[in-house]
Amino acid sequence: MSKIDSAYDYYVTTYGTRRKASRYDSHKKSDLRKVYNYMIRSNKESPLYKLSNLHEAKRYAIDIKEHAKSIQNVVASLSDHYGDFSDSFQKKVAVSSDEDTVQVKYIGDGNEQNSASAFDIQINRLASPQVNTGNYLKDDVLSFTPGSYSFDLNTNVSSYEFQYNVNPGETNRDVIQKLANLVNHSNLRITADILEDGEGSSALSLTSHQTGLSQEEPYLFSIAPSGSAESMKAMNLLGIHNITEQAANSSFLLNGIPQSSLSNTFTINNVFELTLLKESPENEPSRISFKANTDAVADNIQTLVDAFNGILTAAANYAEKHKRDGQGGRLLQDMGSVSLNRRAELEAIGLMVHDDASITLDRELLSQAVTPERSEATFETLTRIKDALGAKADSASIDPMRYVDKVIVAYKNPGHNFPAPYISSIYSGMLLDSYV
Repeated sequence: MSKIDSAYDYYVTTYGTRRKASRYDSHKKSDLRKVYNYMIRSNKESPLYKLSNLHEAKRYAIDIKEHAKSIQNVVASLSDHYGDFSDSFQKKVAVSSDEDTVQVKYIGDGNEQNSASAFDIQINRLASPQVNTGNYLKDDVLSFTPGSYSFDLNTNVSSYEFQYNVNPGETNRDVIQKLANLVNHSNLRITADILEDGEGSSALSLTSHQTGLSQEEPYLFSIAPSGSAESMKAMNLLGIHNITEQAANSSFLLNGIPQSSLSNTFTINNVFELTLLKESPENEPSRISFKANTDAVADNIQTLVDAFNGILTAAANYAEKHKRDGQGGRLLQDMGSVSLNRRAELEAIGLMVHDDASITLDRELLSQAVTPERSEATFETLTRIKDALGAKADSASIDPMRYVDKVIVAYKNPGHNFPAPYISSIYSGMLLDSYV
């Protein structure tokens, strides 16, 4: 039986909330077919081997896949509808005049029919969630009659029943804590918090993750006790069925024209993604515009450099743990060769390569390298490094187990093997079994 729960736990806790899904995480059928064919070919000649440390191998494979995916996404973003190699690194970069009030990201593909121009935004109100705050109850006493209770939590799309018990010897605080845990573990995108008044009393507060309210919605969620008299009495004690703060839409002015949105993150004409952080000072709108070409080139290169350095860091950490057996540095050597083999030409355009293969960007040298008389050679170099990193990331993503510490048990007969379409690589597919 496959024991991959710990692998999923590691993925969710380490990467689940770190990276937002982007349009580069979705693919056409042909893209998925190509990845599948790569997996089949990789598995066709793959030897039989035993993993030295399964727990570590699972985590390292996830690290490799996630960092490789970051590189792939950056490479994809620098290849959107750009015909000339110089255009890729001159992809537009949006900027806000007040990043503390509103953040902006350019999400266009460089092929917009009408060139997007700068605009002003005045934020009058942020979108807010719904909050149900219950009654404050004394912590060290029990106001409930011991027994079984239930209530329904209804959203706009579904309904859920919650059941809980109140046992003799428990206190109001115990009951409130039990309900908070019940809601938080339900994955309903509603957060339960316990509020304290500083005088020995606590209340349960429920807050929706979703913000805003459309005209057709009376609420984001509602709470009602079951039909029994005991559950109704318990709900009246708790008070969490009362909406204390109704969800509200954001309100803002775009070039002086009133607008609103359900969320604090939204797009404008599929070109800008705005994230509202706080209300604007009175009559001080934020300016959304594009960076100058040189700054845009530097920012685009920096995203690629950051993704590359990220996978080097993960590789270096693993190599340090396995330096005795000499098997931990395979990924470090493989990825590091991309920068070390091109050290002279990279440093000539401001990408300074260190002895550990990591790269830092010298913006002043880069600005000199993208002047008209040098730009063609500079962008050719940048395109080569981008393509090389993309190829390495594709390879690492297909079979991350190639880089983990393992013992070869048996080799297949080279050139005389057939693909096994019903066994898409057990290693590249991340299905790790405790008996392998």
